[in-house]
Amino acid sequence: MNINTDINVLGSLKDLNIIPLLLFNPEGGQSHTLIKTTGTYKRFVNTINRTLLHFKNANLEILIRTIFSKEGLSFDSLLLLFWNASANNELLDYLNQNVYFPALYSGRIALKKDEITACLHELKHSEIALQDLSASTIDKIACKYLTILKKFNLMQGRANKTIIHHNITDKMLLHFVYWVLAVETKPNLLESKWLPYSLCERDIFVQRITQKKFIKYLNILFTGDKLQIEPAISYEALYDGIE
Repeated sequence: MNINTDINVLGSLKDLNIIPLLLFNPEGGQSHTLIKTTGTYKRFVNTINRTLLHFKNANLEILIRTIFSKEGLSFDSLLLLFWNASANNELLDYLNQNVYFPALYSGRIALKKDEITACLHELKHSEIALQDLSASTIDKIACKYLTILKKFNLMQGRANKTIIHHNITDKMLLHFVYWVLAVETKPNLLESKWLPYSLCERDIFVQRITQKKFIKYLNILFTGDKLQIEPAISYEALYDGIE
């Protein structure tokens, strides 16, 4: 696993406006943000470019650029960034898969820092990159991870954060499918580890995405144990094509 400190840096980011600034005007500079020191600005820039705005292919870049150009820092654009960050950061994905999603899909309300630190300590036994981390550093990662979930509108609250159970719109469900098609290598989406990011149970996801109203956007083959999907329109046309 490739482990870095991006969770700590992103969890400390207070001015989210730097994200569209770097996306559309990377030379815009520190003066357009609330970040005071050059060193801190560069650290945020490097982390954002590596985790949030790194695109594994051109289709992902089109997807994210389009929704940001249309909506700015909306819930939908931040959710798409959360998906992209999770594809770029293995530790973020690991915590999502082993702590956040189990809590979300079991219907729980709260997610405690102790659950995250316990997950990290367990991971420490198998990951060399974590073995030199102190208990205080692991504690900080756990705190910043909860803060990141809040920044992406997946949790709310201050000292005692609670999980927000979202019902994503048809528009974002389509964005999710196009996103997962850009990152997944397995032809059968039912085998994809990314399905939990749809924020709905697998059976509900299949029921929703196989509705006739999505025929315009997706070419679907579903046989009960196999789900194969191809885009029916281009990534460029998706946002404006959704009715």
